[in-house]
Amino acid sequence: QVQLVESGGGLVQPGGSLRLSCAASASIFSILRMGWYCQNPGKPRELVAQIFSTGSTNYADSVKGRFTISRDNAKNTMYLQMNSLKPEDTAVYYCYALEIRGNDYWGQGTQVTVSS
Repeated sequence: QVQLVESGGGLVQPGGSLRLSCAASASIFSILRMGWYCQNPGKPRELVAQIFSTGSTNYADSVKGRFTISRDNAKNTMYLQMNSLKPEDTAVYYCYALEIRGNDYWGQGTQVTVSS
C-alpha cells in the first residue's frame, strides 16, 4: 500500500508559477508510472502529465512548454513545475501512481486557482 500526499497548491495570478509535490509513503522505485491529473466540478479527471520509471514523460497539449514533471526516487517524491499559469489551469490536481504489480493509488488532491 502506497499513500500519496500532494502539496504546493494555492492561489496565483495569471502568468505566475507553482510547484506541486507528491510525496509517497513508500519507495517509488517500483512505481511504473506516476502522473498528475486535474479535475473541475462536473468534469472528468484529465491527464496533465506523466512520467515513467524510464524517465520518459508525456504532457497534455494544453500544458506543453509550460509544465515540467519530474521525480526524485531518493526522496520518494514527484513534482510538477507549473509556469506561465492561465486561468484555465484552475482545477484540483491529483497525484497518481501505478505499481509494476498493477496496484494503483491516488492522492487526495490539491487546489490550484489562477486568478487576478
